[in-house]
Amino acid sequence: MRSSRSLLAAAVVLCTAGCTNPRAEAATAQALNDAANEIGGLKNDVAQLQTDLDSLRSVVARQDSVLSRIVAASPK
Repeated sequence: MRSSRSLLAAAVVLCTAGCTNPRAEAATAQALNDAANEIGGLKNDVAQLQTDLDSLRSVVARQDSVLSRIVAASPK
């Protein structure tokens, strides 16, 4: 008899612990979705920055070559 009361009490505790507020769950899901969207946006920003940096490196390398040719061609 005592074990069945314990079992019933445990079942009641588990059921009430498992029942959460649907609004809280929806708010949490929305917050996680918003965070995922922001992370995706940050990934796109980082990719764009990497592309811009690669482009700038190319321009600097080209200008360095031009300057080297100008220095080499100038009379001494």
